[in-house]
Amino acid sequence: MFDPLEIYAAGIDQSDYVQRICPLIAPLVQPIGDLLDVGAGGGQLGHALQPVRARWHAIEPSPVMRRRLRRHRSAPARIVARRWEDLTPDGACCDTLLAANIAAPLTEAGRFLAACRAWARRTIVWVVPAQTGPRGLCLAGCLPREWHGEDETPGVDLVLRALTPEQQPRSVSFADWTFRSTVADLAALSTYLATRLGWPDDDARRPALLSHLRAIAQPLDSGYRLDVPRRSAVLHWSL
Repeated sequence: MFDPLEIYAAGIDQSDYVQRICPLIAPLVQPIGDLLDVGAGGGQLGHALQPVRARWHAIEPSPVMRRRLRRHRSAPARIVARRWEDLTPDGACCDTLLAANIAAPLTEAGRFLAACRAWARRTIVWVVPAQTGPRGLCLAGCLPREWHGEDETPGVDLVLRALTPEQQPRSVSFADWTFRSTVADLAALSTYLATRLGWPDDDARRPALLSHLRAIAQPLDSGYRLDVPRRSAVLHWSL
């Protein structure tokens, strides 16, 4: 059984995402102060950015991701087990607000930015997809476009179009990185992906999908590794 959140979080653990994104964010948030990490996921980026002697608050509704957040025992996050939409911004609660790879900037940018401005005292940073390619299913980037069927408009373009001229970020920067996923069984992964794509059991593309994965996967002692090129945009506001 594959859990899409676990696939994504484990892939971030194996990828060079943090190493590529952190150098873009760090100069924008000095001093970072208290950090509010909205949709913190497994906490990889928030943990890397968190300064000593400051608080790290993580809003994370998923139990799967909260379990991962609790692994950061040397510098634990104060976890809020809610959705950001269910919280009332009733005053600034952090110096820096981080929102990385969550749906809100893509689906309701203006409303989310208003909430971020209410919560943050000094700096807001969003990290959004910027590749020309799929943004949803994390391994869709392994597949031909005609199979995954996703809108390939870069997410950053959707975000910037949704913001008014007065809401535009102060700066936008970009980083290329590689999402890496290690799986033990390519056949099981192929079945999972085909099901997520909505293909019926007798779809002729199912055997072709498995053959495609076998052709692009790198064999390892522990299974197979799939590499997906990604690009992210870092959007920055100063308050």
